[in-house]
Amino acid sequence: MSFIKTVVLGFIAGATIVAGLPIGRLRAPAERVRSLLNAVAIGVLLFLVVDVFSNAYAPIKDQLQSLHDHRGGSVATTITDVALLLGGAAVGLLSLALYQRWSRRGRSAVPSTPTSMSLMIASGIGLHNFGEGLAIGTASHLGAIGLSTVLVIGFALHNATEGFGIVSPLVGATNRPSWAYLGLVALIGGGPTTVGTLVGWWWSSPTLGIVFLSLAGGSIIFVISQLLYVAGRSKHQTTVFVGITIGLLAGFLTDIVVAIAGG
Repeated sequence: MSFIKTVVLGFIAGATIVAGLPIGRLRAPAERVRSLLNAVAIGVLLFLVVDVFSNAYAPIKDQLQSLHDHRGGSVATTITDVALLLGGAAVGLLSLALYQRWSRRGRSAVPSTPTSMSLMIASGIGLHNFGEGLAIGTASHLGAIGLSTVLVIGFALHNATEGFGIVSPLVGATNRPSWAYLGLVALIGGGPTTVGTLVGWWWSSPTLGIVFLSLAGGSIIFVISQLLYVAGRSKHQTTVFVGITIGLLAGFLTDIVVAIAGG
């Protein structure tokens, strides 16, 4: 597959994130609806955490298996990658925690504003999507056209649900997000897919994927903790658990397409 076609595919995979963004402009929905939307976002992000860390750990698992079977491999490389996985997760989590602490100095200990929370979610998803772009670019450059095409389809489906997760804190907010703001979070969350595709085409390595995926995993964990705070205060706990279930199912169902590609 040509370089131009690969870039176009990477752009398509990331651009579908805009599908769920208009939901953020809903005017004052009922409290039960807000609880449901917040919970669905939690479910989607919970799935992403599992997906991100399983993909980040996969090359380390292969290295450990090679060492165990005496099929080569480097102990130093394995230790380095494990350190990068743990360190990346810590940096992704703690950097957002420190940012939140700095941004709300002088205010009471309440969760971040809807806008800042939305930006945090977009940033975490953007790091995750950079890793997805690496997979697309690498597969295409190696000539695995079928694999890269199906990866694009799977990642495009994922991003459609991730866009909803980005704007969930904004639903019913006092000030509706502007279209320009929605365009910004789309760029932050979906743009890295194209960038990752470019990098994956020219140069990629398992270690690079580990770094970005672990950073994404740590940041998403922080975001989930904030959304859980909101969910815990909801008067509609049954709705919350229904929403989390819906979000998890959406994540796993869209992942089936990628699993088929891998098979």
